Amino acid sequence: MLATPNATLAKIPKTSLDYMAEGYWQDFIADRPIAGGIAYEKQLHECQLDESLASLQRVDTLILQIRRDITKAKDQSEGLGEVALLADERYRNLLLFLAFYAGRVLARQWQSEPHWYEQFELKKHFDTLPLIAEDFYQSMAVVYSNNSNDSADIFFALEPMGLRLFGYIDRQFQAVQGGQVASGLYQAVSARLPKNNGIDESVTAEPNVEHYSESVDVNPRLIDDENFQSQRLPVQATEHREIPVTKLAVAQQAEPSIVDVAASVKPKISEMPTNFSATTTQLQTVSPLKVSITPEIFTQLLIELDEIEVPQATGHDDYLQACKILDQFEHHIARQNKPRDQVTFSEHHQAARQQALIRLQNSAESGNTTAMLRLAMYELLGEGQIADAEASKVVGTDWVKQAANSKDVRAQRLLSKMYYQGIGVPQEVSSGQYWLEEAAKNGHTEAADLVAEWQQAQTLITSQKQEQHSIKRYQVLVGVVVLGAILLIVFI
Repeated sequence: MLATPNATLAKIPKTSLDYMAEGYWQDFIADRPIAGGIAYEKQLHECQLDESLASLQRVDTLILQIRRDITKAKDQSEGLGEVALLADERYRNLLLFLAFYAGRVLARQWQSEPHWYEQFELKKHFDTLPLIAEDFYQSMAVVYSNNSNDSADIFFALEPMGLRLFGYIDRQFQAVQGGQVASGLYQAVSARLPKNNGIDESVTAEPNVEHYSESVDVNPRLIDDENFQSQRLPVQATEHREIPVTKLAVAQQAEPSIVDVAASVKPKISEMPTNFSATTTQLQTVSPLKVSITPEIFTQLLIELDEIEVPQATGHDDYLQACKILDQFEHHIARQNKPRDQVTFSEHHQAARQQALIRLQNSAESGNTTAMLRLAMYELLGEGQIADAEASKVVGTDWVKQAANSKDVRAQRLLSKMYYQGIGVPQEVSSGQYWLEEAAKNGHTEAADLVAEWQQAQTLITSQKQEQHSIKRYQVLVGVVVLGAILLIVFI
């Protein structure tokens, strides 16, 4: 909910943060050093900060790179954690600069001038906000639209960066204005775009939820074969990577059973390719009449999302609306009998798909684990909102882990497969077995059967070892008796 200010914000004098934000931006574009220094300055320039929405996607990718660097430093016991990062002036300047930049991009969409408030000013002008004292992520916010009424739109731009750096598994983030914090600057800004303004022209096929709901009728008849055929673009005019197909038959080797694992001491990892962009030629184990390059791990997940019901407290409507669109794309692609990267769509259909992904992410961010898993699938396949392949895998894995930690048995089973097969995570048999057992304990039938088979196999191996040990003891005893008899005969 938006807070109500105590005074009209139609004409707001510049604040100290406004001057600071302008100074940061002018220094950056003039390639002048920022006072106190700024971390990842070279990478910032490589993000091509042109004040477009697309640039925020590049910024989100950079933030994920910083997250990976932090994780790596922690693994190497170098102590680069949240406290250390926020205590470093260069990193604080980086986060402040990116917050100023996001506010600048958002205000541009509203054709307005951004105005920044520090926390004491926020408490003065927006006294209903439940601000936490000395919380860095709540230390400032931007007013990005000049409304003539008594309400004002405000954006805490540090929150989505904090979540992207330290959220998901590390700790929970709660938005000042209620609900879940967006998982990145692009998503957070997209959710606040003006309803009648759409997206700026620098970003293609990325409509916001409100604009899309007005321009496209969200119903199962939105996309049919005739429309797809008539509005198809040339191959070179659009890029479309693989989209998984629900319940599509795949002739790939499945994950080995636990009996196989026990019999060979260590798991026999599936021969299923882990390169998600593999071509049909590389997977030509199926009949020419059935083309599919969707890894079995994800086709099985889609089946489980339909067949295994996990109650959801939030985000159900957004999830259903997203699936109405995404399922139609999957069914259409499944009927094309060609590699997915050769299936093209019109800009209108691409916009519909992007909007569905935004709704799916909204549902996931509200805490809907079903949406988390489907969104994770797209990110792991390189079909989500994030363009960078490595960053996309990190986000996809984080969504699976978040759902698994929320005791979603489908997520726990999926995470076990990911660890067994090394998809999105390092290949770790012990972690795979842990999550398999968690899924079994929480009621996943297949996982329970596999664990039972594992236990039976372990019992069989133990019994065989005991029998072999008993036979050896018997053989030794017989040998001793025979030797004693021979000695007795010799001496007698």
